[in-house]
Amino acid sequence: MAAPAKRARTSDGAPLPAPCRVPRVARAPLTLPDPGRGHATCFSPQAAGPSGGEPDGDAVAGFLRWCAGVGLELSPKVAVSRQGTVAGYGMVARESVQPGELLFAVPRSALLSPDTCSISGLLERERGALQSLSGWVPLLLALLHELQAPASSWSPYFALWPELGCLEHPMFWPEEERLRLLKGTGVPEAVEKDLVNIRSEYYSIVLPFMEAHSGLFSPTVRSLELYRQLVAIVMAYSSFQEPLEEGDDENEPNSPLMVPAADILNHTANHNANLEYSAVSEPPCLVICIRSQIIGLHFPTYRENEDYLRMVAIQPIPKGHEIFNTYGHMANWQLIHMYGFAEPYPDNTDDTADIQMVTLRDAALQGTKDEAERLLLCERWDFLCKLEMVGEEGAFVIGREEVLTEEELATTLKVLCMPAEEFREYKNQAGQGEEREEDSLTITNIPKLQVSWRHLLRDSVLLTLETYATDLQTEQDLLSNKEVYDKLSWREQQALQVRYGQKMILHRLLELTS
Repeated sequence: MAAPAKRARTSDGAPLPAPCRVPRVARAPLTLPDPGRGHATCFSPQAAGPSGGEPDGDAVAGFLRWCAGVGLELSPKVAVSRQGTVAGYGMVARESVQPGELLFAVPRSALLSPDTCSISGLLERERGALQSLSGWVPLLLALLHELQAPASSWSPYFALWPELGCLEHPMFWPEEERLRLLKGTGVPEAVEKDLVNIRSEYYSIVLPFMEAHSGLFSPTVRSLELYRQLVAIVMAYSSFQEPLEEGDDENEPNSPLMVPAADILNHTANHNANLEYSAVSEPPCLVICIRSQIIGLHFPTYRENEDYLRMVAIQPIPKGHEIFNTYGHMANWQLIHMYGFAEPYPDNTDDTADIQMVTLRDAALQGTKDEAERLLLCERWDFLCKLEMVGEEGAFVIGREEVLTEEELATTLKVLCMPAEEFREYKNQAGQGEEREEDSLTITNIPKLQVSWRHLLRDSVLLTLETYATDLQTEQDLLSNKEVYDKLSWREQQALQVRYGQKMILHRLLELTS
């Protein structure tokens, strides 16, 4: 995922697009829910049944044989393993790796997408009927079909997926737990919108399509719960198609696809590898390996000008260290929402805290003395809405070292705090199409802001802190007591990291606006 644009964050309820995944959950043989029972059924590359699945070593060996067969080339310096990783399967360096070295290359033909699945023709013919706000329906249908197809060529790849019934995204938490642990972070609201959108998409598009083509979709996969799980998989594991030609319609939803091998890598903000797109003139001649055992050389059939996705080292990686990818500059609330984990404080240098735009408006309304001032403030807010600086569902995004929505926040503070006559003149100039001076606001210059600006910003921060169920001191006490922290559940620990990171940013704002 690209770095967040320096614009106000808004949420339209669509499932959030994600690049290469990596939720920190242990992977197990893939399981699909049985819609008629309360238990899951495991699906292995060989057969379906409650006892299906392969031992870890066999699953990895099968995956690597599959890689060799499709021309997905791994460097002899890397290995797929559970040992030496932060969680589940990952990729570790068998030898020291230098920046710029190729770790693996994935040919476009090995990507799992609507164009490469076994029902690609049908999905293309029905493309118009499968359009949705998310743009994910064709890929999700491809996954639903391939998961239950007895002879699916993708089975060795699916064998390294996490167990669907054990995903840790907050959308799978009980609502009470989600609200209790993540109140104030923005995650519960985002999840609720996702769930509404997923349900609507499933019943209006996906289920009718599967029923119309019942020979291709068994009753086992006609399940809202399974669809929700696959949305989470796509949210956490997928990458996005690079434009093949200039002039591609950028307004169409960006279609996701699955990138085998890339989605094995775990994530950290301080990553040591990057996924790059390129067309190569020669295929790499590399070794496929499992742990310390080389299991075979593979020289793929060369396709001239084959497009490849390449994972390249960007930092020195010592022998035995894990190889980490990144999905972009993502705050902890985004990581837990889309991937089911958060980075411990202070590791996530991309963490942010939000001040809802309407919260700043409410703080300004608190300072009005009479109805006339209240009406004028509402007029100013409407003016900001027309400028597209604010919105009812937008948020001002504050990072550790920068204000990601600096223009929006600076303009809003200026318009809401300026004297009435100055506002009239400012509004008239905007109405006449005169060029506005661009406003900016950085973390370092907050103490130098006008007093009225600092007071309004401070009041907004205080209102934001009131939305959390606990205060900063409570979080600090939990984090500083290792014995108590270790007794917390996984979800409690991850939610604590999200809350604490946000509150640290907000409390720094309090200090800067004092």
